[in-house]
Amino acid sequence: MSRINVPTRDDVSPANQALFDNLKKGVGMVPNLYATFAHSEHALGSYLALQNAKNSITGKAREVVNLVVSQVNGCEYCLAAHTMVGKMSGFTDAQVLEIRGGRASFDPKLDALAQLVKAMVVQRGKVGDALLDAFLAAGWTKENLVDVVVTVGDKTISNYLHSVTKVPVDFPAAPALVA
Repeated sequence: MSRINVPTRDDVSPANQALFDNLKKGVGMVPNLYATFAHSEHALGSYLALQNAKNSITGKAREVVNLVVSQVNGCEYCLAAHTMVGKMSGFTDAQVLEIRGGRASFDPKLDALAQLVKAMVVQRGKVGDALLDAFLAAGWTKENLVDVVVTVGDKTISNYLHSVTKVPVDFPAAPALVA
């Protein structure tokens, strides 16, 4: 049950209305979680700027981060959204489930990323040398490492917003992850 309402376009400031219009044009809808950011005059614009900022972690790699972080944080909203985006990015259903568990055995580079991200979130940034060495040995760079941390922060923001607000999920539910 939602703890706060999802604002409509008419409920938000003119600046946020413009962001709603851009989202509707680009995505075809204003996802409930994005709309919820618009309760604040500045949060939606700030979040979209962070999410759309230049970053060396893109495409499938970004979805690995999004899925792992959302799984560790237990965010049903972001799991639903990123399961859909992950499949649109070319992952199979089985691959999405494996990634959510913190592994990607089908791709050594993505596997090193998934393992690092899971440890990073579970251990609040305190990862061991072996995971960091494996990440770099898999072909990732120091730039990628910094951008992974930024991407983890981005996804954590939306995970926490949903955990606090419990706004309705407007994407198909992600399947349960069997341990």
